[in-house]
Amino acid sequence: MIQHNQRGFTLIELMIVVAIVAILTAIAYPSYRKYVMRSNRAEAKSILLEDAQYMEKNFAEANVFNQTSTGTTISSSSLPYQQAPKTGSVNYNITLSAITATSYTIQAAPTGAQSGDECGTLTINNLGQNNISGGSASATAADCWRR
Repeated sequence: MIQHNQRGFTLIELMIVVAIVAILTAIAYPSYRKYVMRSNRAEAKSILLEDAQYMEKNFAEANVFNQTSTGTTISSSSLPYQQAPKTGSVNYNITLSAITATSYTIQAAPTGAQSGDECGTLTINNLGQNNISGGSASATAADCWRR
């Protein structure tokens, strides 16, 4: 009698492994992507707060938001940070969307891969009010600024 020793995997076993990996990937990747978007959003919020702090410091020195103490007009390019993250690939563009002598609003608009973020554009104003616009209908400012 001749004995055959089989080694390796059968096609069925290999297909089962491929199916399991595909199912795990289908479940894990969306969760991972959501986590990455949330961490990018956290960085944008931090930079918005730093820019708001700059505006408040300027107000303390000049007694107006729209000019420095030397009379230079404040614009988006005056902000310490115009993008998030501070260096590298841009996920948010940060601009002054409204500025007067007594008020300002700074916004962080998602761009690139971050443009699909459920929270949309993040804003903060001179009163410290946090808001969102352009996000999904189920997203709230409180949830987006808390997470």
